[in-house]
Amino acid sequence: MLMSNDGVSIPAPLFVTWFQCVVTTAICYVAGLIGQRAQRLPANYTAVPTSGDGEGSSAAAPKPSFFAQFPKAEYTFATSKKVFPLSLIFVSMIIFNNLCLKWVEVSFYNVARALTIVFNVFFSRVLLGIPTSTKTILCLFVVILGFFIGSAGELNFSVKGTIAGVCSSLFVSLNSIFTKKILPAVDDNHWRLTYYNNVNASVLFLPLIAYFEGDILMESASGQLQSSTFWSAMAVAGFFGFSIGIVTVLQIKATSPLTHNISGTAKAAVQSMMAFYIWGNEPTLMGVLGIFTVLGGSLLYTYVKMNESKMLSSTPAPPPPAATKPVEGGTETTDNAEKA
Repeated sequence: MLMSNDGVSIPAPLFVTWFQCVVTTAICYVAGLIGQRAQRLPANYTAVPTSGDGEGSSAAAPKPSFFAQFPKAEYTFATSKKVFPLSLIFVSMIIFNNLCLKWVEVSFYNVARALTIVFNVFFSRVLLGIPTSTKTILCLFVVILGFFIGSAGELNFSVKGTIAGVCSSLFVSLNSIFTKKILPAVDDNHWRLTYYNNVNASVLFLPLIAYFEGDILMESASGQLQSSTFWSAMAVAGFFGFSIGIVTVLQIKATSPLTHNISGTAKAAVQSMMAFYIWGNEPTLMGVLGIFTVLGGSLLYTYVKMNESKMLSSTPAPPPPAATKPVEGGTETTDNAEKA
């Protein structure tokens, strides 16, 4: 609604995204303050005597608050400097994602951004040295095939929109790779990284907004920017954007990454199908086939990676080398298991 309703929003996607980053930063700060208080509660907990002899009850301490997972929101330039490369990638990812949404049909959006896992496997190999199996490569071929089928079946094909989708996929992949590399700089805390990333992004967006959307904001200064409805919608969108991140983390913790990716694939399928009805996008056989080929390849890739992870975790560790002790003329190998 914020990107398409003329009565509520303005054609300034960078400004809308910047405000969402500001809202996320504010929520992280407030949640950190509440989290500090929640973390102190267990330390002050004292069992209440319930028996006549004055002994304390054996009841367990109260369950930690949901906000206890949020650290105190502190900003230091030393840590910010380490997170800055990730923030550049984050901003680039959002810019190309918005451009892709602007230039392609909503039904084609998931196909245009289908190459994310292809880039993810490539950069994992190049930057992190993670090997790639033959099964994984076959899954990627399915995704790439779906990308070309969907592109060939798109009636309102946009070259610049597709390029923006590919660039968005590139930066989404780099975002996940650099997140793994930079997490140790923030004590491996996801929420602390979210806070630093959104603070940096809020600053990086300002010159881009001034250059690309300055005139639009000036024209809207006496219109939507003075509307309480507009700011209410912006605040709600920012809150739900942050909530989606929380739900994603909770879902992965409660289930598994495979379940999360299955639900994400189902969401993408429903989103693509609803776009044909809501936005009036005309479906074609090749277009629909491309959508489900991409989603099927993505789901198959997730299944293969989960099986590979299980096989690695179940592989027994190699036995320790046999101990040796010096003797005259050489060494003698001893085996503790043979000693009786």
